[in-house]
Amino acid sequence: MNLPGRHQGGYRRARHEGFPIGPPGRHQPRISGFRRAWRSAAVVCIALLGAELGHAGELTETETRWLRGAWPVIGHARSERLPLDVVVQPQPTPDAVPLALGFVDGRCKLVLSLRQNFAATRALVGLEPELVNPALELMAAHELAHCRRHLDGAWAMPPAGFSPATVPEGLASDLHGDFAAMKATRREEAFADLVGLAWTQKRHPHLYPRLHAWLVSLRSADRIPGSHHDTLAWLLLARDGRTLAGPSIFASAYVLWRAGLAAEP
Repeated sequence: MNLPGRHQGGYRRARHEGFPIGPPGRHQPRISGFRRAWRSAAVVCIALLGAELGHAGELTETETRWLRGAWPVIGHARSERLPLDVVVQPQPTPDAVPLALGFVDGRCKLVLSLRQNFAATRALVGLEPELVNPALELMAAHELAHCRRHLDGAWAMPPAGFSPATVPEGLASDLHGDFAAMKATRREEAFADLVGLAWTQKRHPHLYPRLHAWLVSLRSADRIPGSHHDTLAWLLLARDGRTLAGPSIFASAYVLWRAGLAAEP
């Protein structure tokens, strides 16, 4: 069965645990790659209890810029005692998602893949200077949401009271697993986008409308309804940042996340 705007093979499009920037299909390092990376002295690893950014002499200007922008979120993770490590990939990564989240041996790995990566350069083009760091914070908070879900043992699982999406009638049997994975990824991306916006509301409420519009524009580009990163329905629920106000960015996002799931056909 071919669904409108999508061919069956589209269900097998690369699935991300990262903040996608650019056309669909960009990939990111697999968990096995992270394991190898930890054994390589060439990888720049910035542990949360390690040195300040100013001492990381191996970083490029772009990497330093992104890390400084994301640092408030990393600091928040540290204050919450989340097991988060930061890895900057030292090799060229032209096809990778610039910012991604891995989960290895019970620890979250915030991975930056910025070298020779045009998507990283393009991500900030057009943003007014005062929005650059808050946008990087939003992206980092998005990844922190993935970390929280992994740590809770809830990754790819629907929240209580909800069932996995029903496989469309007529879909080839060998695509059932890919369809389920696509819908699970979409749920996780929706939650993560809402956490990113909840962070923005908490830390930069005066910038919320502009950053919300920026995120909507990203999610609207090359959108395939119902696919991995189609979170537009949830973003529209969050037009008013006050809907995400609250002491916990995760709890605030969770309420709207469930509301969006309940509205799904």
